[in-house]
Amino acid sequence: MEKSFKYNRLAKDDAALLLVDHQAGLISLVQDFSPSEFKNNVLAVAACGVYFKLPTILTTSFENGPNGPLVPELKAMFPNAPYIARPGNINAWDNEEFVAAVKKSGRRQLIIAGVVTEVCVAFPALSALEEGYEVFVITDASGTFNEVTRHSAWLRMQAAGVQLLNWFGMACELHRDWRNDIEGLGTLFSNHIPNYRNLMTSYFTRSE
Repeated sequence: MEKSFKYNRLAKDDAALLLVDHQAGLISLVQDFSPSEFKNNVLAVAACGVYFKLPTILTTSFENGPNGPLVPELKAMFPNAPYIARPGNINAWDNEEFVAAVKKSGRRQLIIAGVVTEVCVAFPALSALEEGYEVFVITDASGTFNEVTRHSAWLRMQAAGVQLLNWFGMACELHRDWRNDIEGLGTLFSNHIPNYRNLMTSYFTRSE
């Protein structure tokens, strides 16, 4: 039987992280996660970008208007990353500076998270697919008004070929093997998944 599916794994040497419109104003629109849960998920994705040394691009939309400024923690975590404050483009892919930064990364796998899911995430995800990129959307670091809106956006992207996964799945797929670094990844998980600290406490106790 001819194989019709090829499992293309996320590869830390071929992936770039695009954080789109995590802005102080827009985040107030997110209702499909609690505020604390959503912020934790966004910062976890960012921490993965730092840990795996992924080229990371930050962008905002009309930040001088009601959308507000970029969440300050993200700017602090990536002080040297390209930062594109789009003057009005709703779809980040319509901004030449943003696309140029993506191309400059040299990566063909794009990991995208943003606010809101059906616009700021879906539009550039679909545009990048059209340009031949592999696109992975982080579902729990992308937020919107409600679950109906969220699922409509997921279905639209998935039908086009976007791969959907959460930040924990992304981290595990990038890491591949626990033997690469137990304590580093374990610490990252513990910082963002409180119950994971129990696993690491048990591990350290047994390792003594």
